[in-house]
Parts: sequence; C-alpha cells; structure tokens
Amino acid sequence: MSHLVRPAAGPPAATFLDLPAGSPGGSVELFLDLYTGDKPLIPARAFMLAPTRPEAHLPAGLDLLPVAGKCLEGAAFSRYVAALRRALVTAIDSAQIGVLHLQHLTFGATPALLRALPAHPRIALVHGTDLIFAEAHTDQLQVLRKTARAADVIVVPTGAMADHLLKLAPQIDHRKIVRVPWGIPDQLLTDPPARPARTSTSRLRLLYAGRLTAEKGAERLITGLAPIPGVELSIAAPRAQFHALAPLLQRTGVRARYLGWLRRPQLWKAFTEHDVLVMPSTTLEAMGMVALEAQACGLPVLYQPVPGLNEVVAASGVATDFTHSGALARDLDRLRTAPGLLPALRQAGYANAARFPLTATAQALADLGRQLT
Repeated sequence: MSHLVRPAAGPPAATFLDLPAGSPGGSVELFLDLYTGDKPLIPARAFMLAPTRPEAHLPAGLDLLPVAGKCLEGAAFSRYVAALRRALVTAIDSAQIGVLHLQHLTFGATPALLRALPAHPRIALVHGTDLIFAEAHTDQLQVLRKTARAADVIVVPTGAMADHLLKLAPQIDHRKIVRVPWGIPDQLLTDPPARPARTSTSRLRLLYAGRLTAEKGAERLITGLAPIPGVELSIAAPRAQFHALAPLLQRTGVRARYLGWLRRPQLWKAFTEHDVLVMPSTTLEAMGMVALEAQACGLPVLYQPVPGLNEVVAASGVATDFTHSGALARDLDRLRTAPGLLPALRQAGYANAARFPLTATAQALADLGRQLT
C-alpha cells in the first residue's frame, strides 16, 4: 500500500462538482478527499456550489460559486450551464491550470468546465449517478455522450461501470477508458478507530449508512426486515430523507434508530458500534465507498450483489437477497449465531479495504494528468 506518499505536484487541476457544499454522497467525499485540505493530494482549483445556508465546516481549498438554477433538462439546463461557465471564467486563470478533472460525465459542471477552459486536456471521472441520470433523462444522456467524446481519458472505478457506460454510449473509443479504483483515506487504514468489546450477542446491530434515494434500496431493506426477529436497525442518512421513510417504518412496524447525517469521524465511530453494515442497493454502485470504510473499521458487510459491489466487496462480505425475506432471515441468523463468522469477516474485510488507499487513487490520477500535459 502507498500510505502517505503524496503525488508529485504539477500545475493544478481545475475541477467542479455542481452540488452545494455540504451535500451528501460518496462522490462528494471522494472529491473533498482528493482536492481539498491544507495539503491536498491533488493540487487543484476545486469548486462546488454555494449552499443556501452558510456551511459551517468548509474545508481549506474549496471555492464556492453562487450560481442558482440547478436542473437537468430543457432550456433551463442550457441557461444553467451558461451561468456556470460565466462564473468559472471569472474565477479561473486558465494559464495556471494544467488539466481538467471532470467529476461526472453528466450534470452542469462538466459542460460548463469544458466551455470555460476549452483548450486543456480532460480527464473524466465516472460515478454511478452519471449512468443512473443518463438513463432517466434524455438531455443528460446527450451530455454524457458529448463528454465521453470530448474527454482524453475516462476513468472508471470498476469494470462494471465501464460495461454500463458502454451500453449507454457504445461509440466511445474503448482505449480512452482506464480503471482506477476509488480509495479511502489512508489514515483509516493506518489508524482505524478502536472497536469496543461486545457485551451481548443476543441481537444483531445493523447499520444503514448513506443516502436514502430509490437506488439505494432502503425501502427494500425495511420491508425485508419487518418479519425478522433478533435485529436492531440504525440509520445514518440525511434528515429529510429519513423523515420521508416514517410512513413505511410505521406501516411495517420496523423500529429504526436515527443517528443523523454523520460527519466522517462520527460515521467511523458508528461503524465500531455495530455488528453489520447493510447495503441493499437496487441497481449498481460505482465503488461502494461506505462498504470499504466500514470494512476498514472492522464492520462486516451484508450486501445485495449488484454490479460494482459484487466486484469490490466480493467474498470479503456476505451477499444476500434483500428482496427475499426468507433468504435475508437465514443470512442474518447465520451472522448472529455462527461461531467465529463475524471475526473472520472483520479480518477479511480489513484486508479487502487495505487494497484501496486513497493515495493510490491520487497517484494514478496525477500520472494520467502528467501523461496528457
């Protein structure tokens, strides 16, 4: 593992995620991990949208653009991209930039950055939401295909993402596609939080951590857990999304302890206070970063083997079928009662997470940038 080795600095990248600072999501955490902080792994002019309310915990090196009108389709989307481009042109000295890191193949930031800095080499990073939204919105599919043509390199974290991308944009030059796994903070691998001793094993403490959008499968999880005794469910998610689950929780009789939307160190501590992370994703996961961070903290993973997760987690976790309550009950009972199973999964999970240090991701992206410049 390449712990604490920082990539050699070159001209900074320009990169932009058109989400308000403070937004949830794995792509946001990866963005902040790579490009912000006092000593960023990748020197960059890194932009996000200004939040509607002041964000108390802005990292060093993050610039905010006060552009409104974020949307996905039609003339309003064109106006939004034009407004983003104008803001970027004002904010960036193009002579100081070496390469563009396009954080998605879709959404407004990518075409805006391409138009603001049209002469720079382009590395596009693909996330799961790119593919999901391109499938659902014709305008976003067009953005994805245009970006794929314009990019010099298209970086995917898993083979499953490459396969799915090629279904949406079969004309892509396959030679552009490079697999670079996303990484988790090296400090989590070198100095994970201590795991307190478990005093009682009568109930299995389950944790769901992440957004509660449809593709994440929380409704499937709650419905599947309803008839199963001997488990406790905690949920760490955005507050409004958790409140939207209240009718389903009430209807099914599932009691869920709400932990809030946790900052990273708080989430890592929560990992040590549970027995299993549940990931009931319904479609695909770009990389399943929360699974890797959980494994680094000694938390075994029970997951739906969708593309991405079946590649990254594989045999280091337990695959199950959250749509089949009987299968889910059998797997949960086995996790609760089989002697030595949870300790073995903790060991296998840590070994798996240790294959994905963030510095390796940063080094690979920096090497690609140097090749282009």
